[in-house]
Amino acid sequence: MSLEILGIEGIGEVRLGDDLAALIVAAAGPDGLRDRDCVVVTQKIVSKAEGRLAPVDPDDPTSHKPLVEAESVRVLRRRGDLIISETEHGFVCANAGVDLSNIEEGFAALLPVDSDRSARRIRDRVRALASVDVAVVVSDTFGRPWRRGVTDTAIGCAGIAAVVDLRGSTDALGRELKVTEVAVADEIAAAADLVMGKAKGVPVAVVRGLEQSWFRTGSVAEEIVRPPADDLFR
Repeated sequence: MSLEILGIEGIGEVRLGDDLAALIVAAAGPDGLRDRDCVVVTQKIVSKAEGRLAPVDPDDPTSHKPLVEAESVRVLRRRGDLIISETEHGFVCANAGVDLSNIEEGFAALLPVDSDRSARRIRDRVRALASVDVAVVVSDTFGRPWRRGVTDTAIGCAGIAAVVDLRGSTDALGRELKVTEVAVADEIAAAADLVMGKAKGVPVAVVRGLEQSWFRTGSVAEEIVRPPADDLFR
């Protein structure tokens, strides 16, 4: 098994109302997308296209804090200017996902209202425009407790498994797996970020060669969020 990860360049600056699928299809070219590709789209351009931008004072480095409070359903930790909070989506992340990077000065990006719906729309539109059946993952950058650095994770998906449940199967030595569930959509998002980067201006990537059984309809990124009843740390 091998994978290809291809950055899609030439998307350009995305603005309110832009047809992301049309931009992706055009930038990929006539042979750039294939059936069973997984298209990974950064949250930032989804938020821009959907108008999830809010004005902030560019001269006040704390002016986005009221947005963080408004986007949070619960604040878990505060340390200096940093807030770790839970969003309406169930994501636990820094500053409720409110982001100032790669955004025009004077604005902050908020998370999409429903990233799974955004992924479905892009997937359906790509199929209509290019006659290819792709999966779509909407990715965002999260930190992780107890580990330094950030990595991309899936906040929305369509046409691809969010989590693959291996419980009941056996490992290479024939032992039954009791608890193993693989966050496939997160792994795809992290892999795609290796070619997209944080400052390269490449907001879309194609991951090709994924396990065929992972492609399925009805899966949503919400499946990755651990239910509070199973969370040992909240």
